[in-house]
Amino acid sequence: MKATTTASTDFDQLRTEVQAKLLARLSDHIERLQWTRERIEASQRDGLRALLAHALERSPFHRRRLGHVEPGRFDLADLSSLPVMTKSEMMESLDDVLTDRRLKRGLVEQALADTATEPVPILGHYTALASGGVTGPRGVFVSDPEAMVAYISSLFRSLMARLRSIAGPPPQGLTIALVAAASAVHATRSVTAWTAGGASPFRAVPIPVTLPLTEIVERLNALQPPFLYAYAAMMACLAAEQRVGRLRIAPKSVTTTSEMLFPEQRSAIAEAFGAPIVDIFGSSEGLVGTTAPNDDIMVFNSDLCIVELVDAQNRPVPVGVPSAKVLLTNLYNRTQPLIRYELTDSFVRQPDASDHGHLRAKVCGRADAALHYPDVDIHAHIVASVLVMSAEVLDYRVRQTPRGIDVEALAVVPINSDRLAEDLAGALADAGLKDPAVSIRIVNHLERIADTGKLRRFIPLPSAT
Repeated sequence: MKATTTASTDFDQLRTEVQAKLLARLSDHIERLQWTRERIEASQRDGLRALLAHALERSPFHRRRLGHVEPGRFDLADLSSLPVMTKSEMMESLDDVLTDRRLKRGLVEQALADTATEPVPILGHYTALASGGVTGPRGVFVSDPEAMVAYISSLFRSLMARLRSIAGPPPQGLTIALVAAASAVHATRSVTAWTAGGASPFRAVPIPVTLPLTEIVERLNALQPPFLYAYAAMMACLAAEQRVGRLRIAPKSVTTTSEMLFPEQRSAIAEAFGAPIVDIFGSSEGLVGTTAPNDDIMVFNSDLCIVELVDAQNRPVPVGVPSAKVLLTNLYNRTQPLIRYELTDSFVRQPDASDHGHLRAKVCGRADAALHYPDVDIHAHIVASVLVMSAEVLDYRVRQTPRGIDVEALAVVPINSDRLAEDLAGALADAGLKDPAVSIRIVNHLERIADTGKLRRFIPLPSAT
């Protein structure tokens, strides 16, 4: 009990520090949304030089890889000469990646293991997030209060800017219902803990997505939130509840996050709530993108992160061409430097805006989310596109079989499973899978990952991983 009390006290102190800095810097972060490309690139160059100097001085991992670099003379154009950093390399050498030599992987893992609804401080100063469990290996990411301020600001500054352009946020602060992770090891629950209390300009009220849908609906009806955030698939479920009258809320805006938002889902959500839809890409690694209301183009926090859209050989891809992956250099997390860190997401760069210089891109999903068969690879998007076109299917899980897929479809109304199976088989055949076999099982519940509340929607054959 003493250790738990100490951790809670330490987090209260960290939260007070973070909230004070959030209030002090919010105007600056909102102003950054209008930065020109020239100003962003100048800030990126200065930030990259400082990050490299810090990493070379304090991280044995980066000193081994980047020892030849002269930070003071390094330019953005030189970035492509540096090696790519993968998640597996990072995790294997985490002790050497971290720049505070007191930090060890054991301390970080213990803090994550002890985490419930609030982050558990490490050495009284740091906190950690974990990612993984849906696709790819697990990763952990450690931040100090400065990095957490930059991350939270990136998530909310677009919303605050929109409110300021109208009548401003309410005097009592902004209340947001966030239907997402159950544990603060995931960013969506961690943010609710950081914003709790009266000093924050916004308050995110957590509703664990792992709760039964009926209870989620009851909590939202009681809260009547002016702003609603949720995983994309859960927002589609809530839209269905709103349409039949069990959910009765009138949010001013709805925001989807953490999952691909398909056009069919977007239409159903818009019809149910009659409110503008915003979509957010938020990674535990620190990259954040936000769309304008009712748009599908993400605007990323380029003032804080350098993003390279590359092909499988790490060569830049032009505007309009899907990338095989994204290489991220996080300029604001000095505790765990991520320099050309590989994210297995596919982005399509869009033409630059006239009123700012931030990266604009559409997110296509994870480039590694594919089912591998002997003669063809089927991207998960091919299957998902069919499933989300069926209004009766609220969510799903797909298991690969030697000749096709087995699908668990969450539905609360009657569904023509034979027709759905035919549509899926047709899509698989069109993608090159010969004589695909598809089975459909209708379920009323899909088990989610306990901590993050996410679903592992595509499960490949063991021999195909």
